[in-house]
Amino acid sequence: MQMLRRVVLTVALLNLGYFFVEFTVALTIGSVSLFADSVDFLEDALINLLIFAALPWTATRRRTVGSVLAFVILIPAIATIWMAIAKAFDPYPPEPFALTITAFGALLVNLTAALLLVRHRHHSGSLTKAAWLSARNDAFANIAIITVGILTFWFATGWLDIIVGVGIGILNADAARAVWKAARQETDPTP
Repeated sequence: MQMLRRVVLTVALLNLGYFFVEFTVALTIGSVSLFADSVDFLEDALINLLIFAALPWTATRRRTVGSVLAFVILIPAIATIWMAIAKAFDPYPPEPFALTITAFGALLVNLTAALLLVRHRHHSGSLTKAAWLSARNDAFANIAIITVGILTFWFATGWLDIIVGVGIGILNADAARAVWKAARQETDPTP
């Protein structure tokens, strides 16, 4: 349990640190996909801090926390929709080099988090499942953002960025569903 708590705390701090980097770049270059991913980094940091605190709790309390986390995971999806709607009225392309490099840094952070969490993903039910799904999904999202950055060098449109940003929102919604399902299945061990 102590090892898992250390891993979750490390993942939380990695996510919180990169949130500031990615959020700053997203606002500077006007990227919906980086904005969505940065909000996701903040959400992941908060989830992992909550998991760190909740791991010693009973399965009943963890089930409640897991249910709450399912709703928390929806926050990036809502923020992304807001940003995508705003950007759709002026779909200028984000700066492709900054977009690509920032997404590559995010990919490294998320792969590190996923590697730290992979052996713990089935421990403590919905809580560690939430952490694992977040890290895994974020790595996929970062690959999509890198692709957008590369394509934006050739196609000067903001629509690729908007589409990937919305896709990240959908991925978060699916993770929320999976965490909700895992939380509902979590039970206290029989005495």
